[in-house]
Amino acid sequence: MMPVQVVKGSLRVLKKALPRNLRRVEPQDLQLGQDYAEVCFQGTVVIICQLTTLGNGTSFFKIVLQGSEDSSSTAGTLINTLVFGKLAEDCSKHVHKGDTVVVAGFGLAKSINDDGRHGCHLEVSDEAGSTIYICTRPSSTRNASETVAMPVVPKYTYTPLNNLKDGTVVNLYGAVKFFKPPYACKGTDYCSVVTLVDQSNTKLICTLFNTNKDALPQIYRNGDIVRFHRIKVREFSGQMQGITSIGFAALTFDGTIGTPVVPRTSSKGFTFTDEDRKTVEDMRIWVASNFPSDVPSAKLCAIQPPMFFEFICQLVGKAKVDGYSYLLKVWDGTKCPFPSWKVLVKEDDIEGDGILIHRLRNLTVDIVVYDNHVKLAKSLKVGNIIKMYNLHVKTHIPEDKPEVSYLQFHLHGGTGYGRGIIVLQESETDVKEFKAFLDSVDLTESEHSERPAFPELETTYSQLGYSLDRCQQLSITVLTDHQHLDVTALNTIINSRSPQQYRVRAKLRRFEPVKLHQSVKLHCPMCNSLQEVPDGPQLDLIIQEASASRSNIGLQSTSFCESVLWDIENQGQCSVAVHFVEHAELLQNPEDSLILLEGGKLKEILKLSKRFKGIIPVRSTEDSLVLLDLSVPFFWQGNLQYYGCKHCSNPKAMSNLGAVAAQEDPSWDSTTIAQALGVVPLQYVFVMKFTLDDGTGLLDAYLMDCEKFFQMPASEVLINNIFQENMEKIMEKLCPAGKNLDGLSCTCTGYLQKLLELIYKHFGGSHAHSPSNLSAHFLPMPSVLFVCFSINISRTL
Repeated sequence: MMPVQVVKGSLRVLKKALPRNLRRVEPQDLQLGQDYAEVCFQGTVVIICQLTTLGNGTSFFKIVLQGSEDSSSTAGTLINTLVFGKLAEDCSKHVHKGDTVVVAGFGLAKSINDDGRHGCHLEVSDEAGSTIYICTRPSSTRNASETVAMPVVPKYTYTPLNNLKDGTVVNLYGAVKFFKPPYACKGTDYCSVVTLVDQSNTKLICTLFNTNKDALPQIYRNGDIVRFHRIKVREFSGQMQGITSIGFAALTFDGTIGTPVVPRTSSKGFTFTDEDRKTVEDMRIWVASNFPSDVPSAKLCAIQPPMFFEFICQLVGKAKVDGYSYLLKVWDGTKCPFPSWKVLVKEDDIEGDGILIHRLRNLTVDIVVYDNHVKLAKSLKVGNIIKMYNLHVKTHIPEDKPEVSYLQFHLHGGTGYGRGIIVLQESETDVKEFKAFLDSVDLTESEHSERPAFPELETTYSQLGYSLDRCQQLSITVLTDHQHLDVTALNTIINSRSPQQYRVRAKLRRFEPVKLHQSVKLHCPMCNSLQEVPDGPQLDLIIQEASASRSNIGLQSTSFCESVLWDIENQGQCSVAVHFVEHAELLQNPEDSLILLEGGKLKEILKLSKRFKGIIPVRSTEDSLVLLDLSVPFFWQGNLQYYGCKHCSNPKAMSNLGAVAAQEDPSWDSTTIAQALGVVPLQYVFVMKFTLDDGTGLLDAYLMDCEKFFQMPASEVLINNIFQENMEKIMEKLCPAGKNLDGLSCTCTGYLQKLLELIYKHFGGSHAHSPSNLSAHFLPMPSVLFVCFSINISRTL
């Protein structure tokens, strides 16, 4: 039997079509906890909502049924009927307002909406074995409006923002005061944050989720007008906030007076009446007199670095740089007045028309987008007209050519200040004008114009093998500093008086540590102390010891956070206190939340760090929360831990975080938190020893560097296998295992002799520890001094 049965004829024909075992139930007889597998409910369709898709991809269709008029009471005879899956799709094609519908084999659940209808709603789906019988009215009795895609045009009521109530689902209009373009969450959903205001001067923050990015409001700028249907209102920290609910739908309109009143939406079926048009026009007038002028989008020809700006452009090419960044080649029809960065990627890896990219080579700029924007960048289609928000342009001066400078364009990770990308609809008036302008550009002139000479900045962190191979040439062409120095033999350096500067050309005989991840240390930039990074078992023990002296865990009453107790699984009565740092502007989602964790061990911290923006381990005093001992990381973000210096830090009250949380768009990063809490953060650095050999002698050179040498952050090497593999590739190039090094040499520049002098003075200047005898006595030193130097591999030609 088909789950949707269409019956043409009278109610008597419908009755004969029903199975004899079905027992009919009236609205007043519906009770939770009963089995309705062999029960049916009959009603007349009075409201039909459009077919939509839930966050998990399931089709959803809602109708409102009017129960039997023979019922003893008319109150509560309207009941919501929710249809899911394939049954929803089939039902939406056949049901019309005024039809009589019989629902058999339904489920009953308590309704969460206070809409004056029945306290419960019917749930119907294929999985539950439900069947819907539809008795259609003759076509001659239907209105013409019921034959279009949206069969019913219900009367919607819109609630002003100052009349919202907690727990209700409402329809509303509002003007956009602030927004974050849709961005990919950690799961499968996309999220968008929108701040609305209306004529009541009331503000509403809405946090919207959907698996389909296009189903979220298509907002282009502040001042746009939105219409939200079925948005749920919740009270948070004394302020009403909106979140998506079942059946949520949005329309967006340009807020400029005089522009066409055409809604932006991905839905093919929606209602829009003359009354709606008047509401939009009235709001436009209000917006014009109450909103500041929107920040204009900058053109390439008007770039004045450094700056953050909105940028409308056309995508002509794209390519993957690495797992954390993506390249977009774009143009806007104007020419950048400064040389710009060209990202080094293989030509075959660039998606786009190669001929067009070549023709536009003097008009395009390369923009690298990072982190959460990568997923969206990958989904863009070549030819799209896109708009980027909070795009950063800055001037870069290469170390090896300080007389030359060029621009770099970055769309940094995160969503601060509305940072993101959207695709503009080609039906928009602005987009049509923009494309017409692009078509009018004379490409012949730009093709034959000379491009200013500038160096190419290579993305060596993603093309390590390629870039290193490219450096197999005379070292003088790839030095980054001290080009004025001549090459000096190692035996001359060893026997010379200090201090002096040298450049050496030598083979890399060996390096330490052999296990490269052990080269990562923690360094204090203030007191220059070095310490090891604890491994997992060590860190767990340190956390337990630091937490051992804590007072009894309890809930804290603070003005900036809200506390709850969570029981720890499989640990008896043990519990942890989680203190959520509040932010008045946003309904805190886990990926945006900063939490203070009291009593958690390493296992709990790592588990929670996968869900929350950041974690600060704390302990309770009599009247406040304070940081744990700084032997423990003061901040956790994902798999990365941030340590503070015990000697240089001056920990402040945890309440200082309240000032950060009160900002419009707080940045929960390690630097901001360290400043607020009086912590001097330790830096992850590479510390290595290189033994150099030029045939005249051996010299040990020590490296201490954060990321310049390996072109990767030291902090990532401990947690990212890709970086560890890249580091191994680099060292294999510099010091090939089991290969003849006679043809391989490296060039080192820096303050090697100054290092020798410092070590010489450390031992009191005795002849036994003079520079010429240094090699045999260096390793047992109780303390080691390091200098930074640059090193480049080269083949002797």
